[in-house]
Amino acid sequence: MPNITVALTATQNKCLEYAAASVQDWADNALHVRAAAAQKEIIALLVEHCNANDLTIDSGADAQVAQAFELGVVSTAAERAAEPPVGPVS
Repeated sequence: MPNITVALTATQNKCLEYAAASVQDWADNALHVRAAAAQKEIIALLVEHCNANDLTIDSGADAQVAQAFELGVVSTAAERAAEPPVGPVS
């Protein structure tokens, strides 16, 4: 499991202490919520792709996310950012 480290200035930390009872809990929650939203998007795209192409969908969320990447249904944000722009070239 990856361990994510974030560096804050003392002022940023104080500001977050004002906004949240626990800065660590707030950060953990933000990451978990965003990951869950991305998981829903990935699985929806996989289901659409598999239904359109008469493919069997793997069982379980972890397997489905892995399948979506393996089939090229989704890619990482870094990979998408490195792709050339789509559309007419001016």
